Parts: sequence; structure tokens; C-alpha cells
Amino acid sequence: MTGGGLRLDDVTVTHGRHPAVHHVSGIFAPGSLTAIVGPNGAGKTTLLRAIAGLHRLDGGRIAGAGPDRVALLPQGAALDRSFPLCCIEVVSLGQARAAGPFRAIDPDRARDALAAVGLSGFERRPVGALSAGQFQRVLFARLMVQDAPVLLLDEPFNAVDARTEADLLAVIDAWHRAGRTVIVVLHDLDLVRARIPQTLLLARHALAWGPTSDVLRPEALMQARLVAEAWNDAAAPCQAAA
Repeated sequence: MTGGGLRLDDVTVTHGRHPAVHHVSGIFAPGSLTAIVGPNGAGKTTLLRAIAGLHRLDGGRIAGAGPDRVALLPQGAALDRSFPLCCIEVVSLGQARAAGPFRAIDPDRARDALAAVGLSGFERRPVGALSAGQFQRVLFARLMVQDAPVLLLDEPFNAVDARTEADLLAVIDAWHRAGRTVIVVLHDLDLVRARIPQTLLLARHALAWGPTSDVLRPEALMQARLVAEAWNDAAAPCQAAA
């Protein structure tokens, strides 16, 4: 797919041949802002990792993805902050893939990104000394310097305060206005209704995908709940992963 869009064609992803994402098809249009919502275990993180190329597909294909086109912000709680790195070093790592082995990393871009997320003066602060909200700002800055047309964010507002959430939402809005394709996993449905125009309701299958007001209807959310309650972890393996 041209531009910054993605097309999923019958995408299936498994864990140990048990379905995590099952036969999902649809389009993230170029420049769209989409929330992925659904119950725990619905495959939301797995789908993001598959789009980012970090989890192999067991079936189907994703058009428009690739390491030079997609940047992922993982859940902050899953990241190890014990390494002795300072903020500007972590942000600069976002340039490493694009810069390649023969191009210098531009520290001014990293400084500008830290300033854009409200962390001017934090360049040499160790990441291990940051609060959860400050560290999330650093991760947003790292995503900025990757300069990818497709941005994936996995639960970016977990463990952050209201001010940090508002500031980072403004960053997401700016990416959207700039024409980037932004896909964000969220649990706060009120936030999704208020700020995110498109939504994918995922319960391993895509139960609904389209304008948020159409997707987050009570009957669709009830269907997602009933589907989740019926999941059987002892079910037979997925034949697509054979």
C-alpha cells in the first residue's frame, strides 16, 4: 500500500499454535488515527508486534509494513530501565535504524524531541531516575526521531498522571495532523470516544472496525465480552499455524 497506510489480509498470529489474532482483514488508511480496543487476551499487543515485524505471521499478509515504515512504542512496564543510559542516549537510539552504520546520529534532533515532550534540561538525566510519566515522555521523543510514517503505541498512558496524558495526547494529535498513520491500543473507552476517530474492536477476530461512534455500541461491546468469556485455552491448535 502506498503512503502511510496498512492493509491486513486474513492475518493470523498464534502463540504455540493457539490463536492470538485470527483471520483479521481491514485497512488502516493513510493518515488515520485508530484505537485498538478489546478485552484482556484479545490479541491487541500481538497485532501491534506483528505489524512491527516482531511476531511472525502464521497466515495472511500485511501490506505497507516494514522496518523503515513502522515504529513501535511498547508498553513502558515491559522495558528495562536498569541500563546506565541517559535520556538523550535513549532518544538517539530512535535514529540508529535510519542512520545506518555510516551516518552520524544528530544530537540536536534528540534535544528537539525532548523539548517537544516537555523534557528540556533532562538530556543527561539517567532514565532510571525518572518517574513513570517522564520515562513515557522519553519514549515518545524516541518515537519522534524515528520519523516513520506508521506509528504504533501500546497502552501509552498506563501509570501516567493526567497532565502527562494530556501532553502526550497533544503529541498524538500533532502526528495525526501531520498525516502520519497512528494506531494506539487503549483501554479507556471514554478517551477513545472523545479523541480517536477510528476504532478496531478486537477479540482475536475483528468484531467491528470503522468510525468510533459506530464501533463502540453497547451491543458490540457485549459481544466482545461474551466472546472473551467463551475462550477456551485448552482448545485445539489453529490449523492455519500447522
